[in-house]
Amino acid sequence: MDDMRPTSGAAAHLGLASLFPTGLQAVYAECRRLYPDQANPLQVTAIVKYWLGGPDPLDYISMYRNMGCVAQDVQEHWHYISMGLSDLYGDNRVHEFSGPDGPSGFGFELTFRLKREAGETAPPTWPAELMQGLARYVFQSENTFCSGDHISWHSPLDNSESRIQHMLLTEDPQMQPVLTPFGQVSFLQIVGVCTEELQAAQQWNGQGILDLLRGVHMAGGPWLVTDMRRGETIFEIDPHLQQERVEKGIETDGSNLSGVSAKCVWDDLSRPPEDEDDSRSICIGSQPRRLSDKDTEQIREALRKGLEINSKAVLPPIGGQRQNHDRPQQSLGHLPTQQASSRKDSLESESSAAIVPHELVRTRQLESVHLKFNQESGTLLPLCLRGRLLHGRHFTYKSINGDTAITFVSTGVEGAFATEEHPYAAHGPWLQILLTEEFVEQMLGELQDLSSREETKLPKEYSWPERKLKISVLPDSAFDSPLQ
Repeated sequence: MDDMRPTSGAAAHLGLASLFPTGLQAVYAECRRLYPDQANPLQVTAIVKYWLGGPDPLDYISMYRNMGCVAQDVQEHWHYISMGLSDLYGDNRVHEFSGPDGPSGFGFELTFRLKREAGETAPPTWPAELMQGLARYVFQSENTFCSGDHISWHSPLDNSESRIQHMLLTEDPQMQPVLTPFGQVSFLQIVGVCTEELQAAQQWNGQGILDLLRGVHMAGGPWLVTDMRRGETIFEIDPHLQQERVEKGIETDGSNLSGVSAKCVWDDLSRPPEDEDDSRSICIGSQPRRLSDKDTEQIREALRKGLEINSKAVLPPIGGQRQNHDRPQQSLGHLPTQQASSRKDSLESESSAAIVPHELVRTRQLESVHLKFNQESGTLLPLCLRGRLLHGRHFTYKSINGDTAITFVSTGVEGAFATEEHPYAAHGPWLQILLTEEFVEQMLGELQDLSSREETKLPKEYSWPERKLKISVLPDSAFDSPLQ
């Protein structure tokens, strides 16, 4: 963060339209609609702008005092609004200009609502750095956010001792989408949550947990105001929510989480490596092979398809050519995991009708495989089985240390190259594992201890010799070396 200082130019700038960027005018106008009496809000400003080589992608973050709403029992709070994820300038200095019909830049700006503590006369500035951190991730990865996404942060958002250590994203309840000459801009609000609430969002879906938070005044209320001093989760405030809402929701709806980036590898135990196409060279070699663009796009399409509620889950055909920009998958850890149904640019792409044949990499059937996950990834295995496969869906782990990918599919998923006859199949570094409902139920019984929130002693090993499948859950350090 380069500087924080009051702006004295918002109103004046709006009077100098020829000197004031059109996209910025549009965002300011929406802020002025909501806060007509705060023409000159305190701002955090990047002195060296991102397009001049500065480190912070957000040109400005405005901070307003919001009086809340007595009628809705919304408490007074500080309201932070970013400027820079959308196209403020329209001259290609930051975002590629694409016209007024699509999204402006990444199509959204971030907001955040923080409870105003008694005696506070100015807003804390730490949320601005948090927003800059999220913006840096978006710019560097070219992944967008949307409502319902959750972000595993694993640290108090304000670097205190707070239990609020993760985030969900939702539409801002007051800011309305704006149309600019450079496209449309929506406003996504960051909502601070506890670890248990994040886990519930992973196991069920983000929108469901957001609805629960809205119903609990201490946890955010209707406008989802973050209180960094909140010491109880919604499940401690109302113990019935876990069983009556979350557990029933998972049982009825399954999980909307279709994949994560994670620390994972797989080994083909069927035979020793014979050539450079063998999966073991991919998993343990010092230079992991790259996924082809075709496989990368199929994984992306698989994740997108998994977010849609269809009667049948479908994996897209291998080799669909993409029409949109290639955007990497988001990751587990300090980054968000995907679960939204209205994703535009980050995961969605239009596949051509023609299937491009594979010239270089063949699909191989494997007899026996060994899967390795770190603890955080391993805790999602029961979710993968219970919330996804038992509902006829699929779940993908994409390695953050290379291009290894592991997709679990159920027998109801169309388009998979794993079959009931050959349940383990690899296409380059991408492994698919087809599990029958009977085997899923068996695995759930044996993997149940991974769902525990207590610290687990590692390594842990699970084996199904009759199925020729082995799973290891290892400490993070095991994934730091190229030889796993």
